[in-house]
Amino acid sequence: MKILVTEVEDWEKQSFQQFMEHHEVIFTDEPLNKDLADKYSDVEVICPFIYSSLQAQDLEPFSELKLIATRSTGFDHIDSDYCSEHDITVCNVPSYGKNTVAEHVFGLLLTISHNLREALDRTRRGDFSMSGLQGFDLRNKTLGVIGTGDIGQCVIAIAKGFGMRVLAFDVNPDQDAAEQAGFSYVGLEELLENSDIVTVHVPANKQTRHMISTEQFSRMREGAILINTSRGAIVDVDALLQALTEGRLRAAGLDVLPEEPTIREEAELVRTLYQEEHDQRTLLVDHVLLRLINVYITPHSAFNTREAVQRILDTSVDNMTGFMAGSPQNVVVNHSRQTSS
Repeated sequence: MKILVTEVEDWEKQSFQQFMEHHEVIFTDEPLNKDLADKYSDVEVICPFIYSSLQAQDLEPFSELKLIATRSTGFDHIDSDYCSEHDITVCNVPSYGKNTVAEHVFGLLLTISHNLREALDRTRRGDFSMSGLQGFDLRNKTLGVIGTGDIGQCVIAIAKGFGMRVLAFDVNPDQDAAEQAGFSYVGLEELLENSDIVTVHVPANKQTRHMISTEQFSRMREGAILINTSRGAIVDVDALLQALTEGRLRAAGLDVLPEEPTIREEAELVRTLYQEEHDQRTLLVDHVLLRLINVYITPHSAFNTREAVQRILDTSVDNMTGFMAGSPQNVVVNHSRQTSS
């Protein structure tokens, strides 16, 4: 089979070694783009990361494509309907970094609660003044956790170690987990009204798009903090910006933005401002958020530890091996044809 692995670093290539004797493996450090699609239109497998767009227009050149093995849990960057209609199986990595992302949540939260960014910048300048650096304890604060899957539950475990109270919301509550870990499920409105910090851990889909918007911000406590390490589209950034500028929110810690793939390069931003498929207003709001002193943004790097990335690679390789053997696993979009080549 002919395999295209995108957005790959040199050290990651070793994980695909087992395919190289019997299959043609093409590596690129770029996301999928038109040039790659034209050059490698006969590939049968694409193994992308989250910055590759695999919508219908991106996939149309690939006439032989049988499998997309995305190196991510989320698959909202892939046109599932197109894949289903064109007999393309899609596999994901359902779990790889629950502790990794949860630790990043508290990295952002501690940066806010202890004013670490300003403290570090100040001391680098030789200024050891503590004026304006007073923070707050996490102990006895109430953490609202929206989404109690693997990551959400790991966040709760860490929060308990800090001595925090925890409220949780999930469309499918896990009451056994709540009893074992000592947290309570409540409605979303009650969670927002009673939490000092709100952290979001839900997948991106039609139901969760802008689930945190103007109404939700209006229900949050004055001076609350929002943490989002899931997907950018879950939070309405227009409403977030308004809540921050009005002082309703004290701060936000974000690892994701709705138009983050586009704003990675300023040249790309300028070019795409003239393309209808991108939300120009959202792009501009993203750039405003990047410059606010009470917004702490990381470049979608919550997953990025050596251990977590290796788990992603291992599962992706297993997904590809299983498909080639006629026993696909971690399938999120079904297909009707099989291959054992």
